[in-house]
Amino acid sequence: MVHQTMNTSRKNATHASIIKTHIAILMSLTSRSLLVPLTVVALSLAACTTTPLPPAQAPAPAVTPPVTPPVAPPTVPPVVPPVPPKPAALQMVPTTFASLPGWDKDDVRAAWPAFMSSCSVLVKQPNWKESCTIARTVNGSDEQAIRTFFEAFMEPNQVIAPDGATDGLITGYYEPLLRGARKKGGPYQTPLYKVPDDMLTIDLASVYPELKGMRLRGKLVGKKVVPYATRADIEKADFSGKELLWVDDPVESFFLQVQGSGRVQLTDTQETVRVAYADQNGHPYKSIGKYLVEKGELTLEQASAQGIKAWIAGHPTRMQELFNVNPSYVFFREERLPDPKVGPKGSLGVPLTPSRSVAVDATQLPLGAPVFLSTTMPNSDIPLQRLVMAQDTGGAIRGAIRVDYFFGFGTEASENAGRMKQRGNVWVLLPKQPL
Repeated sequence: MVHQTMNTSRKNATHASIIKTHIAILMSLTSRSLLVPLTVVALSLAACTTTPLPPAQAPAPAVTPPVTPPVAPPTVPPVVPPVPPKPAALQMVPTTFASLPGWDKDDVRAAWPAFMSSCSVLVKQPNWKESCTIARTVNGSDEQAIRTFFEAFMEPNQVIAPDGATDGLITGYYEPLLRGARKKGGPYQTPLYKVPDDMLTIDLASVYPELKGMRLRGKLVGKKVVPYATRADIEKADFSGKELLWVDDPVESFFLQVQGSGRVQLTDTQETVRVAYADQNGHPYKSIGKYLVEKGELTLEQASAQGIKAWIAGHPTRMQELFNVNPSYVFFREERLPDPKVGPKGSLGVPLTPSRSVAVDATQLPLGAPVFLSTTMPNSDIPLQRLVMAQDTGGAIRGAIRVDYFFGFGTEASENAGRMKQRGNVWVLLPKQPL
């Protein structure tokens, strides 16, 4: 569901003239292959006053007053409230690859596998079919061929927010590792839940096509659909039988829901499995870090994942109070982990690539598209400028220039993701329009 205005429309396929224009490039690289948002009317009652009569006098002759026809009250036109202006929309401003900061320094070979994963989905869309088909002929180990492919068949478009801003917030996420068991016992007292049988998911597009991609979650009470339970309700309710696994740390369990997926090392069966996002209770995500800042418990700089965990360690009796600030609750499903090097699947349905996959607001930016990101490393001024793929979404990722950068799996990924809160610029690469 992409809401784009100004220079965002694309034809259904790359025009033949583009192919002819670059036929020489394709031929020259044959040996290597080319890489891809009652006016109240006051009734004024005139005060009625009486004036004393003067002393009695001789009656005056009776005079018949002329008959005056009634005068109709003036017609007052109805007050029509002004029509509010339409909200501004994001802009996609075409530019050149030469204007992308750091484009010439990025090793685009590292982004190629992620792009090809995106193409496995994008190729089904008319405006991407030509480019993704050609990409299959490109040598994925040839950096120059890959760079030439993008420059020949793609056009970078700078994303400008509705308020005119050219930069936005860049955060990070990762795939955590938890310790758990298939049965409750010992330290394993915190459940990870699977999708409840009584939760309804209603696709609103079936009634309102303009709401494509939006879903309503709830449950049936009598003949009415009511909102599903909040986090606080779920924590208090009896969800027996809905447990997927049990883990040993309620804090890590909460942060697992924030990340959306993770791995659990099962001590009772000596296996490691992936717990993937299955669904959500339908309530909006609320940041507990923002809550602590607003309450004066942490400064903005301290409100990282590490800072929040440290605050919880110092205030254990307030842990559930803090967690309940976020009414959103994520349910999981178990997946096998045949290759630990392969990341979890994002919203696009393809595995995420560490350092080359990002989550975006799919109502603003096209899911699956290549994105050039210019920001800085966590808590530093070191440039982070590279080609990434918009392959995921998230409850906290809202806005035109709002990106969540996937750091991958492991301790280093966890540390970087927890501290990532930088400003950055975004360009979306789209297939060139016909000349």
